[in-house]
Amino acid sequence: MSRHLASIFFRTTRRYTPRHLRKMSSPAVEASHAVLSSIDLSTYDPEQSRLMDERCILVDEQDRALGAADKKTCHLMANINKGLLHRAFSAFVFRPSDGKLLLQQRATEKITFPDMWTNTCCSHPLDDFEAEKVEEGQLGVKVAASRKLEHELGIPQTQTPVGQFQYLTKIHYLAPSSGFWGEHEVDYILFLSADVTVKPNLNEIRDYKYVDKAELQAMFDDPANLFTPWFKLIARDFLFGWWDELLNRRDSGGKVVAKSLDGLVDGSRVVKMV
Repeated sequence: MSRHLASIFFRTTRRYTPRHLRKMSSPAVEASHAVLSSIDLSTYDPEQSRLMDERCILVDEQDRALGAADKKTCHLMANINKGLLHRAFSAFVFRPSDGKLLLQQRATEKITFPDMWTNTCCSHPLDDFEAEKVEEGQLGVKVAASRKLEHELGIPQTQTPVGQFQYLTKIHYLAPSSGFWGEHEVDYILFLSADVTVKPNLNEIRDYKYVDKAELQAMFDDPANLFTPWFKLIARDFLFGWWDELLNRRDSGGKVVAKSLDGLVDGSRVVKMV
């Protein structure tokens, strides 16, 4: 069966709505306990299909946790169009010596946004791990970022200590990938400055490179390059200004330090980009 003809069927997923949200209503809250669509993944890459069973954290538009649903459910446009919303992160890793940003090109095997260039790592904290549900100090998304940098790029977690991630802000965006798939996320933006060893997981990443600001702009200007929508949004509105600040705040040894950006941004609210 062609993936474009894959059948969609309906099922009910049990999710818990916290007591303090039961009297509130929004598209995300309503979708979190609606009858949601699913899809047969038998025609997709087996490993990528397996990862679709992982459980994302459902949130409302203010990033308040509502429960959980598997990645497959969260990324179907049929459910996104009902308002279903989940928590995510976008990590940006900079090389301390020259301030260059590590980019990745997503693998062809990826179910959503294949072959597109994007920031170092973008994924989700999972309801499957208690540590990734901790909201204080954005700890959960930082733990998830360290885990996924190892999974996707082979970077040892010893090189990405959770305490060295700098949280900046979180954005709410929606982006279709294809007729079936898309993203609808509250996305935490994390910076990290670190010397890292990259051993890419080729089922996740097709290519990677370090770029400076001018090189990234040249990539954006080349129509042959495709980019993930969240990366384009972050670059358009935030990245280049924050990158300037990172370079301007080099330490006494001339190295960039992500933690130097602490306090640069009011990260207490969700920035709506939908």
